[in-house]
Amino acid sequence: MRPFEFLRIDWGNGKLQLNAKTKSPGYNVPMELIVYTAPWCGDCREAKRWLAKYNLPFREINIEEVEGAAAEVIKNTGKRAIPQFVIDGKWVQPYVPGQGFKYEEMAELFGVPSE
Repeated sequence: MRPFEFLRIDWGNGKLQLNAKTKSPGYNVPMELIVYTAPWCGDCREAKRWLAKYNLPFREINIEEVEGAAAEVIKNTGKRAIPQFVIDGKWVQPYVPGQGFKYEEMAELFGVPSE
């Protein structure tokens, strides 16, 4: 697991925004990012690749190996859809089924450059 980084949380325009590597004292808070995945999931591999590209630390939960993980996804999203990001307890689906990863939206959410 990578060392914990600090991110800035902004609530501008009613949207959650996490700005990576912000140095402003008083605004930095630790962010917990959990990613629900499975080895057979191509969208999961792409989500993890994207997070690694921007050095964003996360804890991975493999729904095939962790008992109750798939049920947790269904309980919180209403469907068995992965990958799922859980950012400080807030569930976010980082992809559109059949269309792939939401690069622009995730870049805005995490405050990193868009691809």
